[in-house]
Amino acid sequence: MTTTSTPFAPVKWQDDALVLLDQTRLPVETTYLTLTTAQEVWAAIRHLQVRGAPAIGMAAAYGLYLGIRNSDANDFDTFWQHLSEQADYLGTSRPTAVNLFWALDRIKARVQRESGKPVAELKAAVLNEALSIQREDAEVCRRIGEHLLTLLKDGMGILTHCNPGALATAAYGTATAPLYLAKERGWNLKVYADETRPVLQGARLTAYELQQAGIDVTLICDNMAAMVMAQGKVQAVIVGTDRVAANGDVANKIGTYGVAVLAHAHGIPFYVAAPLSSIDLDTPTGADIPIEERPAEEITHGLGKQVAPDGIKVYNPAFDVTPARYITAIVTENGIYKPDEIRSCKR
Repeated sequence: MTTTSTPFAPVKWQDDALVLLDQTRLPVETTYLTLTTAQEVWAAIRHLQVRGAPAIGMAAAYGLYLGIRNSDANDFDTFWQHLSEQADYLGTSRPTAVNLFWALDRIKARVQRESGKPVAELKAAVLNEALSIQREDAEVCRRIGEHLLTLLKDGMGILTHCNPGALATAAYGTATAPLYLAKERGWNLKVYADETRPVLQGARLTAYELQQAGIDVTLICDNMAAMVMAQGKVQAVIVGTDRVAANGDVANKIGTYGVAVLAHAHGIPFYVAAPLSSIDLDTPTGADIPIEERPAEEITHGLGKQVAPDGIKVYNPAFDVTPARYITAIVTENGIYKPDEIRSCKR
């Protein structure tokens, strides 16, 4: 079943173009971008107009097709060169989310399997694989949600961080999937959404989409998480991920590590929702995950005005790494795993 009650379509293939919901405009404006070149897709990924690891992967897949659909290659070797160049280019947009590279590699593998076909058919195969990636993501998210729901009970308080939601995927979200499924079943989960500094994905996106879906959500500042845990309002933390290392360390939006430490201190289970495409067995530990650094202006300027002195030094990593020892379970579409079981889970 791939239908969803979530009212969002952040990534669409429509009229031979990629149509993206511009997430930098939410929640005030609902604006869609129509992209027709790989360069436009690169910029949309880089500037967070599309974000969330699964959605980035989907956008990159369509971007790869846009990058090669006008290729004048008339033999496989030339076409492969064009395809590889475009894939390498799109891969420079954001370095941390492994889904980006997974999607590009999956399309390249599809083309390799069909190497004996005419170039026109190879181009069609690229688009068909991108469409398949998006179709499959909706089912993956629902299955993650079903597994997570077995760990929850009606009436629980759930803390989220960043936006692992419907806006970041084809449907349901990853960490938010059980929230939508619980709503379908008549449960009343009480969600506390971290605002997620400095870009406020929790405030702008998670709070917005859950409110639109009629889910009980309360927005809190990041530095209030310890307080609501201590008050007994939170019985579980569920976050998404941009990459899971082979040892079970997890990279996610900056601030996740701190939330995991707080959950550990309060005896609260900390769950990571991770599609198999986010698991990277080629990265041994979290220390090997490349961490993107974002522009200083994300911190020095906010809410339309300057909030820090001119010339101040700024450190702005977009992600942090949560060590496996703080993670209760990693939940994939195939089931629930301890961090040290990730290798066998991926196989």
